[in-house]
Amino acid sequence: MKEERNSYFKNIKDSVSTTVHGAKLTLGHFKKAITTDRRTPESVSAPGYFEKEGIETLYYPEEKVPVPVNGRYQLHNEIEDCIVCDKCAKVCPVNCIEIESIKSSEVIGHTSDGTAKRLYPAKFNIDLAKCCYCGLCTTVCPTECLTMTNDFDFSEFNLEDLDFKFSKMTEEEVQDKRLAYEAQQEAKKQSSMKAETTSSETASKPKPKFRPRARVSAKSDS
Repeated sequence: MKEERNSYFKNIKDSVSTTVHGAKLTLGHFKKAITTDRRTPESVSAPGYFEKEGIETLYYPEEKVPVPVNGRYQLHNEIEDCIVCDKCAKVCPVNCIEIESIKSSEVIGHTSDGTAKRLYPAKFNIDLAKCCYCGLCTTVCPTECLTMTNDFDFSEFNLEDLDFKFSKMTEEEVQDKRLAYEAQQEAKKQSSMKAETTSSETASKPKPKFRPRARVSAKSDS
C-alpha cells in the first residue's frame, strides 16, 4: 500500500516537472519570436544560411522557400507549341501521359519556333498521381513545350484531380475535326478511284491499226 502511494505521488511530481519544463521552452520560443527579427525566405544555398539567426517559421503560402531552378516539380504543357508527336508518352516509364491526336491534310499552324503543326491535340492528359518526376518527357520534347515548373505544392483531396488536362478542344470541336478529316480522305479516295478507272478505260481501248493507203496517180490520156 505504501509503495502504491509513493508511486502515485511520484507520477504527480513527474507530470508537474515535465509540464513546467515544456512551459519554459514555450515561453523561451515566445520571447525569441518577439525580440528576434524574422528570417527572410531564402534557399539553403545562400551564403551564410546556417549562421543566420531568427524565427524559422514562414507565413506559408504567402511566403515560400525558393526552390532550385532545375527542380523537378509540376509538369506543364504549353499546348500552343505542342505538335502532338507522342514522344513524351512513349518515353514515360510509368505511362502517366495520355495523348490522342487528329490528323489534318494541311498545316494548321506553327509553333513559336516555327515548327509546322499538322495534328490537332484532341487529348493531352498528365496524371501527376502516377508521375515519378524523372524529367525524361521534357528532354525528348522537340519544341520544348513540356516543362517542369517550380510549383511543388499541388496536393488534392481526390486523385482524379491530379489528372491535368491540357487540351483546349471541346468534344464538339474534336468530333468536327474527325469528321472533316474523314470526309477529306473519302474525297481523295473517290478521286483516286475515278482516276484509276479513267486510266484503265483508256488503256483498254484498242489502238487503231495503221493501214497505209496506196496513192494512185492519174495518167493523162495521150
